[in-house]
Amino acid sequence: MGRGEHPARCSARGLRPAAARDAPEDSLLEPRYVPLFLVTFTIALGYAFIYSLMAVIRNDFGISESGVGGIGAIGFAAGFVSMVTLSRYADRGHTKAMLRTGVGLVFLGNLEMVFATDLGSFLATRTLLGLGAGLFTPAVRRMVVLSDPERAGERLGMMASFDMAGFLAGPVLATVLYELGGLQVAFAALAGIVAFVAIPVLRFRFDDAPAIEPPAPGEGPLRVLFGLAPIRGVLLCTIAFYTTVGIFEAIWSIFLDDLGASQRFIGLTLTLFAMPMLVFPVWGGRLAQRVGPLRVAAFSIGGAIPCMMIYGGITTLWPLAVLAFVHAVFDAFTMPSLQLGIAQASPRRHLASAQGLLGATGQAVAAVTALGSGVVYQYFGAGELFIGGAAIMVALLVAGLGQGRSLMTPVPAAAPN
Repeated sequence: MGRGEHPARCSARGLRPAAARDAPEDSLLEPRYVPLFLVTFTIALGYAFIYSLMAVIRNDFGISESGVGGIGAIGFAAGFVSMVTLSRYADRGHTKAMLRTGVGLVFLGNLEMVFATDLGSFLATRTLLGLGAGLFTPAVRRMVVLSDPERAGERLGMMASFDMAGFLAGPVLATVLYELGGLQVAFAALAGIVAFVAIPVLRFRFDDAPAIEPPAPGEGPLRVLFGLAPIRGVLLCTIAFYTTVGIFEAIWSIFLDDLGASQRFIGLTLTLFAMPMLVFPVWGGRLAQRVGPLRVAAFSIGGAIPCMMIYGGITTLWPLAVLAFVHAVFDAFTMPSLQLGIAQASPRRHLASAQGLLGATGQAVAAVTALGSGVVYQYFGAGELFIGGAAIMVALLVAGLGQGRSLMTPVPAAAPN
C-alpha cells in the first residue's frame, strides 16, 4: 500500500476494500479469512484444554495450587512479551511471517504437552503457547479492522465468536479424550487439530501492506499510544476485564474440584460460560459501533462485577454454573467493544501495535492475577479472592471511563483515525 493511499482503496490481496470482497455484502466473514479464524479457534481450544484439565494436572503430578497459578501466569506473561515487542511489525509489512511463526509455536506448545510430566515442563509448554498467540492475534485483528472499517465492530465480534467457540468445544473435547485415553491422548489429539488447521495458513497468500503513514524517526508506538487519553481509558477497562480472566484461569477448576465437582461438571461449567460468546460478540461489536465502545464496556463490565462478588459465597454447584452463564453474557459484549475502542482511538500507523498493546495488557493482568489468585485462594479462600477482584474492577472501570469519555459516543462510519 502506498503512503498516500486510503485503506478502503487498497487492492492488495490481503486487505481488499468492501466493494471488492468475495463474500456477499451482508456477510460478516470473508471465506478467505476462515483459515485464520480457525487458528483463533484452535488457540482458544488449547487454552480450554489446559484450563479444564488443571485439576487433573495438579492431582496427577503433585503440583501445588501456587504452581498451578504459575502455569496460568507464565502463558499470559509470554503473550505479553510477544505482543508488546513484536505486534508493531504487522504495521510494517511482516504480517505473513507473524501468522506463520505464531501458528508454528502454538503447534509446538501443544505437542510438548504430550510429554510434560512436571512443573518445569508445563511452564515451558505454556510459554510457547503464549508466544504463538501473541504473534498471531494482533496481526489478524489488524487485517479484520482494515478489511471493512465501517463494520469493524461486527467483524471483531465474529472473530471473538471463533475464539469462544474454541473455548466452548475445548472442555467437552478435553474431558472426552481424557476419559478415553488420559492426558497424553488428549494433548496429542489437540496437537493434531492444530497441525490440520495450520496447513492453509502456511499456504495463505496476500500482500503484506504496511501502514499508510510510517512512524516518524524515533517515534515509538508505545510512547504515542500511552500519550492518548482514550487509549489509557480502554486499557484501564481492559485491566478490569482481565482481572476476572486471570482468576478463572488459575482457580476455577480447583475451586469446583474442592467443592466436590466431577471432571465432567467442571467441563460443563466451562462450556456454559462459553456458550453466550458464540452469538453475543457480534451483537456487542455492532452495538459498540452504534452507541460507543466504552458505553457498551461500562454496561458489560458493570454487570460482571456483581457476579464476581457472589461466586465466593456459593457452595452449591448448579447455582455456580448458572451464575457463570450470566457472567458470560456480559463478557461477550466486553471483548469486541474494547477491541473496537482501541482501534478507533489509535493512529492508523500504529493499529496493530494498539491491538498488541490491548492484548499484552490483558496478558499481563491475567498473568499477575492468575499468580496471585493461586496464593490468595490457598491461604485465604474463595470469598476473599472473588470480593477482592470485584473491588479492583470497580476502581479500574471508574478510572477508565473517566479517561475514555470520547469513546462513549458512536463510532464514525469511516476507517479508524
